[in-house]
Amino acid sequence: MSFAPLRSVGLIQTVVRTAGFTTMFRRPMVYKSAISLETLYPNSSLKLTTPAFNTDTKEKFSGYIPLDKLDITYSASSGPGGQNVNKVHTKVDLRFKLAEADWLHPDVKEQMLQLHGKKLTKEGYLVLRSDVTRSQQMNLADCLRKLRELLWATAAPKKQPSQETLEKVRQRALKAARMRLAVKREDSLRRAQRQPPTAVDL
Repeated sequence: MSFAPLRSVGLIQTVVRTAGFTTMFRRPMVYKSAISLETLYPNSSLKLTTPAFNTDTKEKFSGYIPLDKLDITYSASSGPGGQNVNKVHTKVDLRFKLAEADWLHPDVKEQMLQLHGKKLTKEGYLVLRSDVTRSQQMNLADCLRKLRELLWATAAPKKQPSQETLEKVRQRALKAARMRLAVKREDSLRRAQRQPPTAVDL
């Protein structure tokens, strides 16, 4: 008689072979790991789902960037990296045409054009690159982080200075002008003292 245990999901199958006969017994698996998903998340269905994204109309940019609206290409990275650098294309080029980006608020597009218009290509593309790691996903995440921070900084409302701040700036400018005039008067007086005395004919 011989035993051959076979493991499957949730069950342990044991095949017992005797003289010419084969019998299979099934019994539920009793052992569960302390870090199993059922133990860590007892009330979860353990089904992976992608939540639907709803755009907030109150915000000009919510942080959501649709990947299907971007042109993402991969190429070989430069610099040292061993044999992997010539086999895996990990450098990421992320680009999109700013004028055709319908997922951006019109005010954000106009502000981006004013602030970063010189960075656009001749075709009107904004290009972001990253090759900081040897992983495509990490470099793509780095490009998205750069783009997200750029859009957040552009969409952020400009803070208007308070009256106290404006008064401090005015006082500092006035003090600087007075100091500049005082220095000029001192320099003029010093140059006048260096001149020789003028002879007067009587």
